[in-house]
Parts: sequence; structure tokens; C-alpha cells
Amino acid sequence: MNKSIAIVGASADRRKYGNKAVRAFLQGGWTVYPVNPQEEEIEGLKCYGSLADLPGPVDRVSLYVPPGVGRKLLPEIARMRPAEFFLNPGSEDEELVAQAKALGLSPILACSVVNIGLRPEMFPDE
Repeated sequence: MNKSIAIVGASADRRKYGNKAVRAFLQGGWTVYPVNPQEEEIEGLKCYGSLADLPGPVDRVSLYVPPGVGRKLLPEIARMRPAEFFLNPGSEDEELVAQAKALGLSPILACSVVNIGLRPEMFPDE
């Protein structure tokens, strides 16, 4: 069975890392759930307005949102109990990391795309 990922801050803009991540995880064979309340579809996938809207559990949650937005999402992420919780560069700060740990999460501060053996620059901006 494929692993699943919620990409929070997914974007329809192919120049943004939130879009490159969607494409990378699709290429890697993952079941991808883009999450962004401003979008309906990203790279041909239904986009979910919130984590609560996802159709089921996910193995990984990967954040591509500013730390202030991420802090608001932490309680919901903690309830989801993902096996992995990635804070991509720019989505983390000390307060968010401390709050995540206090909620029982083990945040991974790294690029989730690189973690699966790919690189964001492999995915063109157009």
C-alpha cells in the first residue's frame, strides 16, 4: 500500500515549493492530499480546505506555511497522529517546534522532498 502525505500549503503555482512537493510525492508513488483553503484542484488532485477534510489518516504531514499558520494547525496535526511530521525550511521557528513537542509530535526540520530522494529543482517552474 502506498504511503500517504498531506501537503499543507500546497499551491497551484508551479514556482512554489508547495507545488513542487505535490509533484515530487506523486512521482515518488505516494498518495498525495494537497491542503489549501484557497484552491480546489492542484496538479489534477482534489485540494482539501483543511486537515479535517481529508478522507482518512495520513502517514506524513508536511508543512509549507509560515510558522504562525503552522502553530494554529498543531492541535489538529497532533490529533491526526502522523508517523512523520515535516517542517520544511521557512515553516519552522522555535515556538512552533516547542509547541509541537509539547503536543507529543516529533517534528523533522528538513525538506520532505529531499527526504524521498528527490530535489525541488527537478520540477520546473512552468
